[in-house]
Amino acid sequence: MRIQEVDSVTDTQMLEFVHASFAGRIGVAREDITPPVGIYSRNWGAARHDLAESIHRPLTLTALTLQSDTCEEPLVLVAADLGWWRGLRGFREFQSRVLKELSLPSRSFLFALSHTHAAVPLVEKDSSFPKSELLDAFTEQLFHATVRAVRRAFDEARDATLDWHTGRCGLAAVRDLPEPDSSSRRLVCGFNPNVRADDTLLVGRVTDRSGKIVATLVNYACHPTTLAWDNTAISPDYVGAMRELVEEATGAPTLFLQGASGELAPRYQYVGDSAVADRHGYQLGHAMLATLHDMEPPATKLVFDRVVESGAPLAVWRHEPIEPSPLLRSVEETVELPVKDWPSAEELERQRQACTDRALEERLRRRRDIRRSLGDGKTFRASIWAWRIGDAFLVGSMWEAYSQLQRELRRRFPGRCIACVGLLNGSLGYLPPAQLYDQDVYQVWQTPIDRGGLEKVIEAMGAAIERMSSEVA
Repeated sequence: MRIQEVDSVTDTQMLEFVHASFAGRIGVAREDITPPVGIYSRNWGAARHDLAESIHRPLTLTALTLQSDTCEEPLVLVAADLGWWRGLRGFREFQSRVLKELSLPSRSFLFALSHTHAAVPLVEKDSSFPKSELLDAFTEQLFHATVRAVRRAFDEARDATLDWHTGRCGLAAVRDLPEPDSSSRRLVCGFNPNVRADDTLLVGRVTDRSGKIVATLVNYACHPTTLAWDNTAISPDYVGAMRELVEEATGAPTLFLQGASGELAPRYQYVGDSAVADRHGYQLGHAMLATLHDMEPPATKLVFDRVVESGAPLAVWRHEPIEPSPLLRSVEETVELPVKDWPSAEELERQRQACTDRALEERLRRRRDIRRSLGDGKTFRASIWAWRIGDAFLVGSMWEAYSQLQRELRRRFPGRCIACVGLLNGSLGYLPPAQLYDQDVYQVWQTPIDRGGLEKVIEAMGAAIERMSSEVA
């Protein structure tokens, strides 16, 4: 939204309040992607189990299609209750098949992961995993579910308006904590009560011509790490209960878009009790519903009308109709990021095979997969995506960036509606700020990207928003 001001206090158009919006053909469709009990689901080094023993809540995949009434190409956004891709080769093969099947360019297709840590790993074929045949079958099912959902969304698309509004939610907390009672001076990964988290909640509302809600979107930065090593159930974590609550209230599907949450997570987490995940989801869901109820009617703005003299001089505002922007644009660009001096993938695999510590073996497996994705170069050309959807902007990358990314972009473009999304079209690791590279912290030693990577991505995304801001419908 924006508030626009002019000088004259008597001009009835001196102020307006209007949501960022887009009008065009919008479609939404959902598929159930819940895997079977007994599938490999170990996502924690400390976990003692390998196979899922139950289902907490179903996993879903939801497709949103956006088309302008002009001749521009459509945009396709898919949001899935999944964790992360363990290696880029697997995602690129999946992406290539989807793009070919749907005849889409890569800049116009975004596959977003919620980042739940209680789903199945997205891996390339690897017989070393127990029940690996189930993982292979799940990946194939995921491809077909994606294609079906997108096609159905196109088939069921209707004239609609997408409006955005910013709210707040206190679920996320900073999880970089100086280790108590330790001389190591390291930061451990858990609630730090002394630092305030970014609580920005961005909500999108899709309505048809009658004003009925047909879909909602939520962009929020908070790791779904409620359920951890003691959990043996497949679960969307807090996203599932949030979605249930919002969809029951609106009667429409909800898409969750994970924000820049590199250092953000619930303050109480790492449990095996699914009721805690549900409680977190209800907290986010109620915040989202409050934000929806705080919105103006679709395709309207508030403008100052007049002053009425009463016991006080009363400023009266009124609603006026607007014509939402039909503009759609998409770009995919690359950023040259510095790569750390890691061992080769072959050396990491030798270390993994020789390792007898279960948690360390899992770390080595993940580092091996990342090294295979990066290659042996000293830099890595990473993609970023930027979409303009009417008055709003969606930017994202495969990285788990610190919240500095979304806070800095919103600071640079005040009044602009900017959705920042991580774990888009692949995943490789974290993007911590440069100053953290002098500290012993998980996100720094996990990431393959050296100091300065986050800042380069911020600059590239900012430049893309700047260029797109100058375009008019």
